[in-house]
Amino acid sequence: MTIDQLAERAERILDEVERAVVGKREALELVLLGMLADGHVLLEDFPGLAKTLIARAFAQVTSIGFTRIQFTPDLMPSDVTGSSIFNQREVDFEFRPGPIFTNLLLADEINRAPPKTQAALLEAMQERQVTIEGVTHALERPFLVLATQNPIEYEGTYPLPEAQLDRFLLRLGVGYPEREQEWDVLERRLDRAEDEIELNSVVGREELLEMQGAIEQVHVDRSVGLYMVDLVAATRAASGVQVGASPRGSLALLKLSRCRAALDGRDYVIPEDVKAVAVPALAHRLSLRPELWVQRLRPQDIVTELLDQVPTPKAEIGQAAEQAAE
Repeated sequence: MTIDQLAERAERILDEVERAVVGKREALELVLLGMLADGHVLLEDFPGLAKTLIARAFAQVTSIGFTRIQFTPDLMPSDVTGSSIFNQREVDFEFRPGPIFTNLLLADEINRAPPKTQAALLEAMQERQVTIEGVTHALERPFLVLATQNPIEYEGTYPLPEAQLDRFLLRLGVGYPEREQEWDVLERRLDRAEDEIELNSVVGREELLEMQGAIEQVHVDRSVGLYMVDLVAATRAASGVQVGASPRGSLALLKLSRCRAALDGRDYVIPEDVKAVAVPALAHRLSLRPELWVQRLRPQDIVTELLDQVPTPKAEIGQAAEQAAE
């Protein structure tokens, strides 16, 4: 698959998803970037802002397996991964797969499950496999987790530690719609005369895997790569930051910026691609000192500030990409 073909299919995917999720193109693009980069996405926003709808819509449009798990305080690890059940006919134990054996898993309100259950899911996210009683079961590709959490209700929750947040390729919010966008939602509901909306399939599972593979054609010039490294290093030295982004943050920038370039139909990355994905890729990887919380500064504010401070490379990126292709 060529980059042009990938960009065309990505545009069709976004157009179809936008039939269900109105006026949130930027957030939808970020979710698609996460899927193309074969990474996991954390949606953190208030209730009723289409987080679940986004996951369902992408599953329908890409024709991949979809499972939703409602995380609760009494959810056990085996409720997610599956367990061995004694079969009386065979007089032996057999493995019954849990809901994690799917392509797109919606982990709804992930911070409501106890740490042991969170750890079971996050292990599968990293290793793409589940081990039950010493037997390893591989998860079918693609395996993507779209997790949600509510940023205002913390009573009875188990916030994800920084080390587990780091497993997510990017974190984003959806945000409230504008006045005209919200009326558009109501108007479409009136026209449909029903709550549910049926979306058309644009690509299948195999085609989605091809799109993921096509990202490897996107060239990254050394100057742009060093810009990513400098940006991540700046988070570690920034005033008020207790813990900066790790090399996993650099890899996240690399993956997402390549996908961003591909969506624009380019087979090379420019600094603007890096800037476009820097906040969702890095902000959740930073731990701030307590005094910054008192000042109501957020990690995304730190990353935005660093984007203005770290020098942007001015190399002839397009020419370098053409030479690399030759």
